[in-house]
Amino acid sequence: MSEFSEVTIERDQQDRNAEDGVVVPLERINTETLRGMVEEFVTREWSDLTDAESTFDYKVEQVLLQFKEKRIKVVFDLISQTCNIVPNKAGEYR
Repeated sequence: MSEFSEVTIERDQQDRNAEDGVVVPLERINTETLRGMVEEFVTREWSDLTDAESTFDYKVEQVLLQFKEKRIKVVFDLISQTCNIVPNKAGEYR
């Protein structure tokens, strides 16, 4: 068992009101590009990277694991022309 707590991506109130976008299949994203997206996401979502219990690299690996477990997905917003990492709805993509 890891001494680190698990990093999870949760849907907050803002996400519930967000517009729908186009799901980008992971196999269409270059590995380096995906890692860069995850690193940017971790930096943006967890500003306290000096947390002694969770290192930056650990948080990145936790997000990548959630992709493998199909708990999260990449969505491209056609209006803002941006990608984001969002939770899958229960039972989606299983």
